[in-house]
Amino acid sequence: MMRFVVTGTDTGIGKTVFSAALAAVLEGYYWKPVQSGLDEETDSQFVSRLSRLPPSRILPEAYRLRTPASPHLAARLDNVEIATETLTLPVTDAPLVIEGAGGLLVPLTETEVFADVFARWQIPVILCARTGLGTINHTLLSLEALRNRSIPVFGVAFIGEEQAETQWIIAAMGQVPVLGRLPRLDPLTPENLLQAFRDHFPVSSFHERTA
Repeated sequence: MMRFVVTGTDTGIGKTVFSAALAAVLEGYYWKPVQSGLDEETDSQFVSRLSRLPPSRILPEAYRLRTPASPHLAARLDNVEIATETLTLPVTDAPLVIEGAGGLLVPLTETEVFADVFARWQIPVILCARTGLGTINHTLLSLEALRNRSIPVFGVAFIGEEQAETQWIIAAMGQVPVLGRLPRLDPLTPENLLQAFRDHFPVSSFHERTA
């Protein structure tokens, strides 16, 4: 069954929007293993609203932490112990989109980061990268972190306004496929998101190169 991990070069770059679009276009499931911060709309609630997937397709988080902070700190403040060995892949009857938190080296515990879990899972990772200043460094470093752990890289998805030179040099130096670019949408509605995704990403490519 088709499965993807969606991660980002940083926090707040739009990977949850991308995840919602991908889950919707694949008519799949969405899973956020660890959610930090519960006072505002969670990522699962956001994806449910934007993707319009049935509630059963939004899988419950393994850990829900009230404090909006790095999971290792949020867990400590909430008196929760994250056992990373319990983060096992759900079995689904349709494609599964899994979203990490922040970037690859965000600490889950005081000894493990998200990338360590991704390395254990060994499923293709989609790296979301903004197109603005600084993204070349962040994206190439993230690709190095993935490859140093032998994590399969499916490709890079850019988010933001087109920056042809930036996108080209990341593809060339990072030796990574560019899946497409999702523009910033205003208004951000389920209809606009799905249309933009179909316009800017060849959906068939997500079926052709899965591992």
